Amino acid sequence: MGAEKKKHQFTSGWGFVLSAVGSAVGMANVWGFPSKMGSYGGGAFLLAYLFFIMLFGTVGLSAEYAAGRRAHTGTLGAYRMAWSSRKKELGSAGATLGWLPLAGSMCIAIGYAVIIAYVLKAFAASAVGSLMTADTSVWFDSFSLADYSVVPFHVIVVVGTLLTLLLGARSIERTNKVMMPLFFLIFLILAVRVAFLPGAAEGYKYMFTPRWEDLLDPMVWIWAMGQAFFSLSITGSGMIVYGAYLGKDEDVVSLAKQTALFDTIAALVAALVIIPACFAYGLDVGAGPSLLFVTLPRILQDIPLGRLFAIILYTAMVFAGVSSLQNMFEAVGESLLHRFPKLNRKAMLGLLCIICLGIGLNMEPIFKWGPWMDIVSIYIIPIGATLGAVSWFWMMRREELLEEINRGAKKPSGQVWYSLGRYLYVPCAVILCCVALFLKVAF
Repeated sequence: MGAEKKKHQFTSGWGFVLSAVGSAVGMANVWGFPSKMGSYGGGAFLLAYLFFIMLFGTVGLSAEYAAGRRAHTGTLGAYRMAWSSRKKELGSAGATLGWLPLAGSMCIAIGYAVIIAYVLKAFAASAVGSLMTADTSVWFDSFSLADYSVVPFHVIVVVGTLLTLLLGARSIERTNKVMMPLFFLIFLILAVRVAFLPGAAEGYKYMFTPRWEDLLDPMVWIWAMGQAFFSLSITGSGMIVYGAYLGKDEDVVSLAKQTALFDTIAALVAALVIIPACFAYGLDVGAGPSLLFVTLPRILQDIPLGRLFAIILYTAMVFAGVSSLQNMFEAVGESLLHRFPKLNRKAMLGLLCIICLGIGLNMEPIFKWGPWMDIVSIYIIPIGATLGAVSWFWMMRREELLEEINRGAKKPSGQVWYSLGRYLYVPCAVILCCVALFLKVAF
């Protein structure tokens, strides 16, 4: 194997899992999961969420890894491979469809970089101490509603993330081997601190005591399903490229289960910080993004060593954001290099930088960012996730998919695994897509 090919392959299963977890762990875990759990039934939501995580992690995520590995490339090549396996003439149609989920990765990256810029600004304000004396609502409004308010932070986030991708999968693996363990450690420290707040016990009770009647509410299941889909980054694009960098001896189902496990732990640890703290202070746990920039800073202002814990919190959030952004950029960049082989990696990264900043800098006010992300999460991502599910389980030949799933597997998967994918996972993706499109629900 040549040096160039090795550069674009993960060196170990553990390095791959940390990178995949880094992609999956992000805002969906840190404010999305606690916010939805707080708004849709607490312990009942958690039970539904765990069911979907087990299903999607075992079936959907492993199928995306397998598709990437079999195609030896990312989104566009994987869709071409899946559709041409059914009938050779369909390959070009599959590749064309693959542009939609790929566009979804780029659109998410553009919006995601804006919110990470906000996080980096919060980190800077924590480091200099100004956040500890500010009215957090006024402070957040001062830059979230103004044009070009976080430009330096935005540039640092985009350029810094793209620089980490210069060396391909090896670079992604090295950075996530540092960032992800630190993320878990930092949030565990915060969770321990929050446990000592008066009233925190009510938050734990809400999280882990299901109200069984809530499980009869279809929207609890719909929101849990949507959260599981997007928390695992099963969007028909991002995880395919990481699968393309996997060695043939790796067990993709086992790696997918490990990714799902650590992603769930990250979501629960974040919830153990946010939900008990909100109960302790009588704050709205369903507040969404303002949890990070208004609610949590207000809590940290009132506790001993609050400035230190604020620095720790926003450091963890920067790590989570950058690791997710790496995957989005890599998914787009790898497919561009595959489609346009004359384009070299440095030129491709420069192009992504120009696109991301060119659009994103004009989307810094939260009132512009929100509609952008609504369009992405209501239309592009649900359709992309459905296209992926259908491509792997209805277009790709069963024998080829199972052959790739079982390559390197310690315990082969068979008809049960395939049936779960075809008759349960795919309908879930279709239901989620229909709910998003017809009810205009942004997951």
